[in-house]
Amino acid sequence: MTNAQSQTYAISDLCDRPEFAGEVADRIWNAWWRADGHELAFIRGLVDENFTSTSLPMALVAHDGDAFLGTAHLIDNDLESRPQYSPWVAAVWVDEAHRKSGIGAALVRAAADAAFAKEFDTVYLCAKPAVSAFYEQMGWQRIEEGVEGLNVFAMKRRA
Repeated sequence: MTNAQSQTYAISDLCDRPEFAGEVADRIWNAWWRADGHELAFIRGLVDENFTSTSLPMALVAHDGDAFLGTAHLIDNDLESRPQYSPWVAAVWVDEAHRKSGIGAALVRAAADAAFAKEFDTVYLCAKPAVSAFYEQMGWQRIEEGVEGLNVFAMKRRA
């Protein structure tokens, strides 16, 4: 796969590239969990669940050979207040040096495609209002606003 800046990268299931598990855990922890007082070991445990799962969770990694570029996850639920929605694309992260290059969009598409391959008809994600346009430009439909400060989106499998 190639992005707009002519950087070549691939998107792989973390199970096929387990050497990236530590970097995945580190990025997720620093982005969303560290400030809440969670330990890195806790997040590493969540990431490691991918290696024993046959369905969800599922982690994807974008990489250029052995260089980690980003990650996205397919999980059962990302908002406890919305248990009726499942599965979710979550924890989308692209290293800063590689942002705005198409990698994030490719990771989100790959995670949604993985959900559809697992026979889910709809996949969900939540995002801060400031980045909601990114998902709308990709075809995600906003279904709720202001849920715990986030907008909720859905994408349905195309016939």
